[in-house]
Amino acid sequence: MIKPIQKAESTVTHFAPDEKDLAILRLLQQNARITVKEISGKIHLSTTPVHERIKRMEEAGVIKQYAALVNHAKVKKGLMVICYVSLKQHNKNAGAKFIKTIHELHEVIECYNISGEFDFMLKVVVENMDAYYDFHVNKLSQSENIGHVQSVFVMGIIKQTHVLVH
Repeated sequence: MIKPIQKAESTVTHFAPDEKDLAILRLLQQNARITVKEISGKIHLSTTPVHERIKRMEEAGVIKQYAALVNHAKVKKGLMVICYVSLKQHNKNAGAKFIKTIHELHEVIECYNISGEFDFMLKVVVENMDAYYDFHVNKLSQSENIGHVQSVFVMGIIKQTHVLVH
């Protein structure tokens, strides 16, 4: 469940969070479903200022979205693969086409433009090795301008977090 933040053009160009803002962010990172009333009780502010602070952080783009974190294995996505991809051509048009393709591939849950030997790093989740083979051969490798793909299979997750504010 992803709930994107609806925002108008923000007039805030710089956001400097204070201790109360950081406390709110810590609580929201632990549980995005926490109520404004619960937050206000924990950080000792009334509900109106808490609500205004959250709204301000949403409008400033500090809070990008609210999401449910799902256990991959419980939804038949037990195989995680990191794919390093290099493109044959390195121009704006070729890069844009690749990025458009990646957005259409539901198996890809993260994509980073990286430096070094490869151009992109993809985080792919699928049910099993057969599903990954199908993805690799029939989808990713069929994409226009793919030069080289290197797949690294995740054997275990040691640390996985979305917490940025401590």
